Amino acid sequence: MNQKKIGSFLKELRNEKGITQEQAAEKFGVTQRTVSRWETGNNMPDISMLVYLAEFYDVDVREIIDGERKSETMNEEVKETLGKVADYAEAMNARAMKKGVITMCIVFILLVMISTYKDLSPAPLVSMICAYNGATFIGKAKAGKDKTDLLTGIIFCVAMVINTVAFILK
Repeated sequence: MNQKKIGSFLKELRNEKGITQEQAAEKFGVTQRTVSRWETGNNMPDISMLVYLAEFYDVDVREIIDGERKSETMNEEVKETLGKVADYAEAMNARAMKKGVITMCIVFILLVMISTYKDLSPAPLVSMICAYNGATFIGKAKAGKDKTDLLTGIIFCVAMVINTVAFILK
């Protein structure tokens, strides 16, 4: 924390308001000498006074503590950066989802080939894959509120039920 910088900032804020040190002292209930010491960086305002100073000068307490105004576009910049981070995370999730689906397809094909070779019914395997994919898409839909993912998940779950019932009735 740079007291000199804070002091200069307080002086700048007072000058922007167009008031003297005496007027500021009267406003804040302190002496003119106290205001002078704040502005030279020799003393710091009490914490309770920081809130009052911030309200009076229409700045954030963090700006006083940092001794400088934050960019007016800072919030927009932060929002833009967070948006980019969210887009990146979404792209990474989509890529992971795609890899997961491809892996499940390969596993499914291998299991069907093995069950065919061993003369076994692939129905339990199909049900397992459908259940996994259904749960995955429904979970993704809950997290992202995407109706397409929800519909895909429901279709997989219905396919699993139909496949299981057909296998049992066979």
